[in-house]
Amino acid sequence: MSESKSITIKVVDSVSAIDAKVWDGLANPPRDAATVDFDYNPFQSHAFFHALEASGSADRSTGWLGQHLIMERAEDGSIPESDVVNGQNIIGIVPCYLKNHSQGEYVFDHGWADAFERAGGHYYPKLQAAFPFTPATGRRMLVGNGKDAKKHRLMLAGGLQQVCEQLEVSSVHATFSSQNDMEAFSAAGYLERTDQQFHWLNNDYADFDAFLAALSSRKRKNIRKERATALAGNGITIEWLTGDQLTEDIWDIFFRFYMDTGARKWGQPYLTRAFYSMIGETMADDVLLMLAKRDGEYIAGAINFVGSHTLFGRHWGCVEDHPCLHFEVCYYQAIDYAIKHGLDRVEAGAQGGHKLARGYMPQLTHSAHHITHPDFRRAVGDYLEHERASVERENKAIARHGPFKKDTTQ
Repeated sequence: MSESKSITIKVVDSVSAIDAKVWDGLANPPRDAATVDFDYNPFQSHAFFHALEASGSADRSTGWLGQHLIMERAEDGSIPESDVVNGQNIIGIVPCYLKNHSQGEYVFDHGWADAFERAGGHYYPKLQAAFPFTPATGRRMLVGNGKDAKKHRLMLAGGLQQVCEQLEVSSVHATFSSQNDMEAFSAAGYLERTDQQFHWLNNDYADFDAFLAALSSRKRKNIRKERATALAGNGITIEWLTGDQLTEDIWDIFFRFYMDTGARKWGQPYLTRAFYSMIGETMADDVLLMLAKRDGEYIAGAINFVGSHTLFGRHWGCVEDHPCLHFEVCYYQAIDYAIKHGLDRVEAGAQGGHKLARGYMPQLTHSAHHITHPDFRRAVGDYLEHERASVERENKAIARHGPFKKDTTQ
């Protein structure tokens, strides 16, 4: 029997249908593991997806219907035990959703949808393999670290195409995909899209002053001025909270920040209050809140997630506006934390050219797209070819205007 004949792929509509230990065994190595090909990423955890779905943030009612792929081995033991998690038959998972909109994705395809609809097609529903509401690069195909991982990624990429055909939907989109996943998607014929984010990279800095020393004099002075303005100038202090410090009272405070800023910026915030309680219960050690306090009251804050080598900055909110406070809470405090905890980088979320002056350099992100309609696929493919060249040129041009001294490697 060939291996392909001994493997089946099925779809479930909720992460709760998959054992958390099996999921996490495929999704993440131990945080301190040194012999695997991928890092610990909190967004890949079962707890993160379960909190999104169980809290009503990403479920059928919000247009995120689970269509999670599970790849299983046959009962005859034809799959090597090294590729099997905890003795179970599940050897691969793709967290995936059937969507009737493009909200909460951060890789914008509204123009594609509009063009296809005007041409008489139906762009929605579509399949989306992603971290909901989270523009962070990670593995879309969870296959552990066995010797057949590459082969299994390719099979899952094909499995997504088969599900797309069976559901008779327009497309599959795997956004913010890892390099290994992109190789599998490319081999399966997916189109590649690139985009830009700004990340801070730790060049073995001893402290924040060592980071500043790597910058040009003008940028260094500007950051010092901004930090002084945000804190001493306003009588504000910053607290870092994680683990059992994340009480329900703290989540109430932070949710107020999130709702205030989210309602003004997006119109309708994505995450429910229950989501924060759930991650506080199940993944508190992966969560870091940075809260600003003035006159004994919390007035602003940012939420971060901590990986084995990366600090992922997510959203922030405030109930008082103060000059430079956003820069301090979201960017400079994150750099401080990464240096003190030996992390390699800070990923500060989507977009934001203003991050460049604060030491965050442009980086390419990658997405894969399977389009079923041949003419539409050709049109999108032509567009993406030009877009990739444009993004690469822009990245290089922006990098030349970075804040670092000319003799500093970044």
